[in-house]
Amino acid sequence: MWGSSKALNGSRWDTIKNFRQQNALEVHNTGGGEDKISNLPDSILLHILSYLPTRDVVGTCILSTRWKTLWICVDSIDFDDSYLYSSAVFGYPMKVTCFMDFVHRVLQLREESNLKKFRLSCRVCFSALHVSSWLSAVIRHNIQDLDLCLFVEEPFMLPQCVFSSKTLTSLKLEMNCVLELPTSTFFPFLKILHLCLVTFRDDSSTQRLFSSCPMLSELAILDCEWMNLKQVAISISSLKSLIIDDLPFFGSTDDLNGCEIEIDASNLGFLKYSGYLSNEICLYNLSPSVNASIHIPILYEKRNQIAFRAVKLFRGLHKISAAKISSRAIESLFIADIEKDRLPIFCNLTHLELSMELEKHTIGPLKELLQCLPKLQSLHFSEGLDPCMHLCEDDWNLRFVPPCFLSSLKTLKYSNFHGNVSEISFLRNLLEIAKVLEKLNIVCSKRPFGDPKKQKEVKDQLQGRNGGSASCAIKFM
Repeated sequence: MWGSSKALNGSRWDTIKNFRQQNALEVHNTGGGEDKISNLPDSILLHILSYLPTRDVVGTCILSTRWKTLWICVDSIDFDDSYLYSSAVFGYPMKVTCFMDFVHRVLQLREESNLKKFRLSCRVCFSALHVSSWLSAVIRHNIQDLDLCLFVEEPFMLPQCVFSSKTLTSLKLEMNCVLELPTSTFFPFLKILHLCLVTFRDDSSTQRLFSSCPMLSELAILDCEWMNLKQVAISISSLKSLIIDDLPFFGSTDDLNGCEIEIDASNLGFLKYSGYLSNEICLYNLSPSVNASIHIPILYEKRNQIAFRAVKLFRGLHKISAAKISSRAIESLFIADIEKDRLPIFCNLTHLELSMELEKHTIGPLKELLQCLPKLQSLHFSEGLDPCMHLCEDDWNLRFVPPCFLSSLKTLKYSNFHGNVSEISFLRNLLEIAKVLEKLNIVCSKRPFGDPKKQKEVKDQLQGRNGGSASCAIKFM
């Protein structure tokens, strides 16, 4: 069955094969030299082929007798119907038929071998039953890595065997419909779970999903709909990485009622949240080793509600050691209508990166936040200042110098440096109050600052200050 040329017979398969030949890999032997590719052992060739789309992998069967059946042993399959809409070959109905037959035939020819990775990207509307049968076949091949991108126009439920696989270690599911789950769900060895665009049906089924992955280490929830939920808990002791991305936001401000998401992950090492806090996120038992990345844009109609939720989120982060925070997220913590004593002291936080351009109206909130970071050692302005901002001498004046500037801040990094007056004034003010600073690294955005003469002029302006650390080294990068 594996090597028989009869397996490739049939007029429909010949049509598909001819279509594949347009994208087949070519092995060139120019100048009569040695064909080094074909001399490689099968194991290396199979490894190379595993990185190619399956339509190209199958196309290699026309190269020589040796290649005719080699593709069948590749343990990674990648089907993508996007070429149907870019290719001018055949009419659309024929393209769809070719795609479905091609997938079916490839899977049929692999009846006796296991699969390591299977990726499928297609529109389900023309082949819902086929998609279900393909996935059932893949699960029987003891699949480890399953990556599905399904465009759905009608309700569609994945086959139950997907949710009880004993071999899956990675499941990535992008599907623009309600996520229908069977009553029994269990992934004993699943380590990676990515959900994108799905709508969670209800509290119980969603909770069942998050509770069915005892070995999960990486969870990403991207642009999913939580509107049907009231409360759900993500309590996974093995979890190392958690990403929740609720951007973009297309709903009305009434949709901010959301649900309560409780996260209890004592071994978490990385947490990333991007969104308008349409849901209330409560963090428990996070360790000091967590590296957090937070971006919270502000909907001004709901700024007080967002501020309360932002404060609650940051209270759960009070033990973390490193953070990347957008200027808007910092601004959301210090809305004028909210009481001033709400943030905890972040005693373990030693590294802070500001991930957006610093605007004039966010300087005040940043000053407030720095008062809460007594052990800060490294501060990075990764996008610099808003180039349209004009700073006055008093804009960075501090009534109370943050404790970290007096005792712990050793490194400042300023990226996207243009060399304008506001930036130089801003950095001079920082240098004057940073008493123990050892390094100021400046990453320039313009070529003129590659000129040593120009760099020296800026350095002289920065060093001509009063106070600050006498031993601080200024370096252009």
